[in-house]
Formats: sequence, structure tokens, C-alpha cells
Amino acid sequence: MADPDPIRHASRTARGAADLELGEAAMDLLRSRLVDIAENTVTAIIAEVPGYTNALAGPMGAKIEGAVQLALGGFLRLASSGDPGTPLTPALEGAYILGRGEARSGRSMDALLAAYRVGARVSWRELSGTAVEVGLSAETLAKFAELVFAYIDELSAASVAGHTDELATSGQVRQRYLQALARSLLQGDSADQLADRAERADWEPPKTLTAVILPNAHVRGVLAALDPRTLRTEDELPGLEKEDVAVLLVPDAHGPARPALLRALRGRQAWVGPDKPWTTVRTSYERVLRTRDLGLVVETSTPVDTEHHLASLVVTSDPAALEDLRARVLAPFAKLRPATAERLIETLREWLLQLGRRDEVAAALHVHPQTVRYRMGQVRELFGDLLDDPRTVLDLTIALAAEPLR
Repeated sequence: MADPDPIRHASRTARGAADLELGEAAMDLLRSRLVDIAENTVTAIIAEVPGYTNALAGPMGAKIEGAVQLALGGFLRLASSGDPGTPLTPALEGAYILGRGEARSGRSMDALLAAYRVGARVSWRELSGTAVEVGLSAETLAKFAELVFAYIDELSAASVAGHTDELATSGQVRQRYLQALARSLLQGDSADQLADRAERADWEPPKTLTAVILPNAHVRGVLAALDPRTLRTEDELPGLEKEDVAVLLVPDAHGPARPALLRALRGRQAWVGPDKPWTTVRTSYERVLRTRDLGLVVETSTPVDTEHHLASLVVTSDPAALEDLRARVLAPFAKLRPATAERLIETLREWLLQLGRRDEVAAALHVHPQTVRYRMGQVRELFGDLLDDPRTVLDLTIALAAEPLR
């Protein structure tokens, strides 16, 4: 069905064209000067917009000049038709494509809009000078000015849309590449594969990466404080199936930078692995998983730093072997009542940790030093000279090291 009111639904530029009467003489003169106007416009943009100082030199400048001629030609067709139904689609499509191209070239919307402002000013100066030359009335000249700037507004809006769409599209594609890189790192792929994926994702490899696990709800608040190269994945990974957590791979958080990472995570439930060369960050990730499996109580105010639990990780690396060792070296306690055995084992553990310093053992257990002396007398009766054997002391230390985690 035909639009019953085409003027009302036309663009602002087309509506203005319906009221504009330039006359054939003015149109002929304006068309004859399109090439010069386009050239002057590009020259002004190069001079006044820093982002285009070098970009429009040579072939690129000629292409943009042609685009300006095309846009101005479309404008003059619109102005001469007096028909609000005159299509703007070709010009707007050209402006949209220009915006996408500028985004691909790495120039910002600020540079693009500045170029439009300069272009509008120069074009109007040239067009209005020609219009005055042919004797257009002040009223017609005012309408002509309104039409010029409305047209530039529509073109710039189309270019901005193209710029935004290109960034969104390229951003989505790059994000997929970054996700693929993160998965590849956590899977332990070869260094060559990782280098290829990093190049494809336009990701500059750091010296080290540190794996961090934290709830998805906390990720956004943390990322702002981390290196922009930080990789993130929420895919289901081994050891994290059906958990609402994310894995962050943080670049160059080694040495003096590690405390800054821990501070950024303060107040959030997180586990932080060791820093590793970036191609071997899988080791960091696996250590974080193992630390979580130890069953440490996570305080929301302090992230768990795996570097503080290396001994526990070593001791529990083979749970079955640890159980066998415990059963063997603690066999002398088996003949006692459970409560008595528990007290003596607890005392022996602190005695080993405190290197036999009775007062320190008493303070750790919150008992009197004489109580420690009495209990250790019982332990010596059970073990005899074995407590003076370095191998037995080593086995007991390892067997009891994981006791608080059980």
C-alpha cells in the first residue's frame, strides 16, 4: 500500500528538499564545481583532523575525494528534485561503508565526526558562495543551509552506525579467538599451536600467566584492575563441571606484581595459582584446582594463594600413599583409646613443628608446659629410640603435615 503522506515519513533532508527551489542555473553551476568542492573538502580534513593527516595521502585521498563527490552529487540530485521521495539509500549506504572502513583502519568515531564537521563547514562555504553568485534569495539560501547540514547529519549518523557495527563484529570475532586461545592454554597445547592462536587473536604474549578461579559474579569487578590482556573463559573445564565460576589467566603477575593481583582480588572468593611461562599456564591452573580440592576454608576477604600451601600440596599429591604412610608410622598409637591417641598425635605434631621447644608447643596447644612434657613422655614410651631416628622423624613429619586439612 502506498504511503498516504510521503512527506511526513521522509527523512529530514528529503522533507527540506520538497520546499527548496534552487533553479536550473544554480544547479548547473553547483554541479560544475563538485570536483573542486570535493578536493577542497579533503584538503581541509587532512589539515585539520590529526587522524587523517597521513591517512588520506596518495590513493586513499583520491578514493575519499571520489566518495565526497558522490555524496555531494547525491545531495544535489535531492535538492534539484523537490521530491521528498527521492531515495537517500545509495548515499547513506556509502556513508555506512565508510564508517566500517574507518573502524577497520583503527580510527575512532571522534576522528570520523571531526572529519564530518570540517567537511560540512567547507562544503557549505563552497556551496553557499556559488548560491550567492547566482543570486539566490536570503530565504532560499537559509533553506539551502538547513538542507546541507541535515544531509551531513544523516551521513555522519550512517557512518557512526557503520563504525559501531564494525567494532561490534570485529570485537565478537576477536573474543571468539581469545576464548579459543584460553581453552588451548588450559588444555596444554603445544607452544607452536599457542603462538598461532595468539597471533590470530591479535594478543601480545606476556612473559608469564597466572591462573585465577573465582565466581562469575565477581569477574566484572576484578577485570578493570587487571592487565587488559587478561584472558577469561567460562567454558566447562575439567574439574569445574557445572560450577558457576570463571578462569582468568592474568599476564605478568609475577614478582612485585603479585601482591597487586592479590589486592585486586581482596574481598572476593578466589583461588590464585603460581605464575608460569605463558605457554605452560596449565600447570598454574592444575595447582589451583588441587588447592581447591584440599578443602581449605575460603574467607571472602582474602583470596587463597597457592604459594602459601605448597607443603600441603606436596604431601597430598598421592592420597593413597599418604594414608599408607600414616597407617605405618602411627601404628604405635593404635593400641590406645581413640581420645588418648588423638591428644598424643596432636602433641607430637606440634612437637615436630616447633622443633621440640616445649613452651612453644604448649602455647600452640593452649596447655601447660608440664602437660606437654607428660604427653611426650608417653609418646617416647610408644616409639622408644625411633624418635631419634632421622628417617622416622621425616616420615612422622610428612604423615602429620596434612592433619589440619582432614
